[in-house]
Amino acid sequence: MHTVRNMTKRLIAYLACTAALLVAGLGAAAPASARPPAHPGHPVPSIHVVRSGQSIQNAVDAAAEGDTVLVLPGTYRESVKVTTPGLTLRGVGGHTVIVPGTDMTPGSCAARGNGICVMGAKDRAVPGVTVADLTVTGFPGTGVFALATDRLTVRNVTAAENGVWGIALEHSLRAALRHNTARDNGDAGLFLANTVRSEEGAEDTRGTVVEHNLLRGNRIGVTVRRLRNLTVAGNHITANCAGVFVVGDENTPKAGDLTVRGNHIVRNNRSCPKTARLPALQGTGIVLTGAEQTLVTRNEIRDNAGTSPLSGGIVLFKSFVGATNDDNRVTGNTLDGNAPADLVDTDPGRSNTFEDNTCRASLPAGLC
Repeated sequence: MHTVRNMTKRLIAYLACTAALLVAGLGAAAPASARPPAHPGHPVPSIHVVRSGQSIQNAVDAAAEGDTVLVLPGTYRESVKVTTPGLTLRGVGGHTVIVPGTDMTPGSCAARGNGICVMGAKDRAVPGVTVADLTVTGFPGTGVFALATDRLTVRNVTAAENGVWGIALEHSLRAALRHNTARDNGDAGLFLANTVRSEEGAEDTRGTVVEHNLLRGNRIGVTVRRLRNLTVAGNHITANCAGVFVVGDENTPKAGDLTVRGNHIVRNNRSCPKTARLPALQGTGIVLTGAEQTLVTRNEIRDNAGTSPLSGGIVLFKSFVGATNDDNRVTGNTLDGNAPADLVDTDPGRSNTFEDNTCRASLPAGLC
């Protein structure tokens, strides 16, 4: 009886959701919007519905702060730039697909090779934007790119087969990247940094979280570059050349004060050629390079094997500009089948500790 009741409840919920979408989708050929009567001083958000063949950008441009742009199933050949505070750009799952279009206006999101751009100003972050429930694929740059945002949410987005990054954030605070799939992108599936345009000290993200994402087939699953106060937790990371990179350099403040917790990091054994900043990559679970005060705990790291200088389960490696890892804690992780070893510490840094890890082999010996 409980099973029947549960199935009935799910069916009713599904029908209600379908009916709501159909009602929302009815309207004129142009993107539809509806704004109920508002009380003075309390505007009611609108829902702007975009149907296949219509322009997402036109609906975004027409939206006010706090509105939702709902993109119905279809393949949309365009790039989309969001600058409106509190805007929600939402599809209806994998049936809403954004691919490159033909508009290459200089300086636009498309001209930069990106699919969706969430852009704040140099002196003012755009707050409260949400991108959810859609696929962004085939762009020569980045699927979803965010610059100068505050409390950005990206969830249930598939960023696939983009030339550089799947989802990338710069100069962004208090972001939440949850339940996304980033696969087969040219560099990192998820890339978070202070900036890529200049060498600067690490930036405090004020609590950004990267949780419960699937990262597969990229060069690197997650790259965290020159940031502080950030958590990478509960992600499934597999079939990349490397799983997680925490990257710092000689600038101050130093990268660190991070938590890498409860991730499932297995068989990241693709082979990727060297770049100007990194050697060839293969068989890397987690790397700390030039980081401090980072906690790596309760991760399951298995069967990452290669012959790169960065190969191994958890690797502490002096950065290529000479910055050491200092005061990091590696504790309570489960490691098995990683090569050349489960734990690798080739860094002359100070006060790094390895405690209560379950593992078979380490370089140097005695870390397990």
